[in-house]
Amino acid sequence: MTATQVQTPRPPFDPVSVSSVEFWAQSFDDREKAFKILRDERPVSWHRPLEGSMMEPEIDGVWVVTRHEDVAYVSKNPELFCSGQGITFEAVPEELLDATQSFLGMDGAAHSSLRRLVSSVFTPRQVAKIKDQIDNQARSIVDDLLKTTEGDFVEQVSKRLPMWTIYDMLGLPDEQRDEAARLAEGMVAWADPDVAAGREPAEVLTESLVGLLDIGISLAQARREKPENDLMTSLVQAEVDGRRLTDDELGPYFVLLSVAGNDTTKTTTTFTTIALDRFPEQKALLRKDFDGHIKVAMEEFVRWTTPVMTFRRTATQDTELHGAQIREGDWVAMVYSSANRDERVFDNPYEFDITRSPNPHLGFGGGGPHYCMGAFMAKMQLESIFRELILRAPNLRVGEPEYLTGNFITAVKSLPYTLD
Repeated sequence: MTATQVQTPRPPFDPVSVSSVEFWAQSFDDREKAFKILRDERPVSWHRPLEGSMMEPEIDGVWVVTRHEDVAYVSKNPELFCSGQGITFEAVPEELLDATQSFLGMDGAAHSSLRRLVSSVFTPRQVAKIKDQIDNQARSIVDDLLKTTEGDFVEQVSKRLPMWTIYDMLGLPDEQRDEAARLAEGMVAWADPDVAAGREPAEVLTESLVGLLDIGISLAQARREKPENDLMTSLVQAEVDGRRLTDDELGPYFVLLSVAGNDTTKTTTTFTTIALDRFPEQKALLRKDFDGHIKVAMEEFVRWTTPVMTFRRTATQDTELHGAQIREGDWVAMVYSSANRDERVFDNPYEFDITRSPNPHLGFGGGGPHYCMGAFMAKMQLESIFRELILRAPNLRVGEPEYLTGNFITAVKSLPYTLD
């Protein structure tokens, strides 16, 4: 900066603060009250760095973006707002970035190259195989549910299908699946007191990350030596433009699948079940004509839940967003859960409406190069599990959820159910 250049002074920190751990320990509905104020009055607002980071962030604050239009703009302009300097609200040691984020934390050619390699294995034949696996798994899960009269819906149903799908698809041995799922939960829930169990957040995250990397890399090495009919074999054998995936890429991708593949679908299944219980007329519509409604309904499942609440970008240059003067290097946090309740885009956003169309939700990202690559698989799982639940367990009732503390995944620890 030359002597004649003067940076715009920072605004005061917003009085509606989203920076405390306590804020993110609230329910979805309670957080939404704060986000509505920000959407309506200060759609791009300045906040203190978030509490609970594993290291002191080298920033003086973070911009929080809450309107649909602005979240989409940040998503679709990676040349202004990059992913390669981190995607979480908290500061993470640099050495953990590549190991935890895979192509989510990449930009430009590196992102495109890795995404193209991974995409190449999802052939029509592979996708058809995955669909058959999911249908069979969903049927088996509801078979087990129908043998009970009460329990924890998260344990009995929500967590089982995504874990089963991801690890069956990859070819992970049965005896490693529960441990991998436990480690995946630690990746997103390290701030939750019950998950941390007295440990420091960095300890929880490091243990979870190292454990998942070890499992993923060991599986990749085993498939190189002895190929099987599974996705990990396809990944280690995939080749695009003469390049193959390395262990340093396969390990983080296993972490990404374990976290994104497990927690997002688990969360959407849980919150949709709560919504169908609270909005019985919507459940009745789906039961009356499941095939006629499910494709449109799944978009509402994702909007309503918004399983990934936030993603961060970093400004690559000085720019302006909705009147806010953003400096190069500033952190810009997109709040998808707020954008998906934006009254400027959605009529009656607090109503769960399975016929809502169009439904331009940002539950799979705001567009641009980082649109969710696993959206097709999530929809397969949602269609299969709700076909079984709606048609075979119509008397399912749920109670009040116990929430997980965190600012990344909209998660529920447990959800009591009864089944007449």
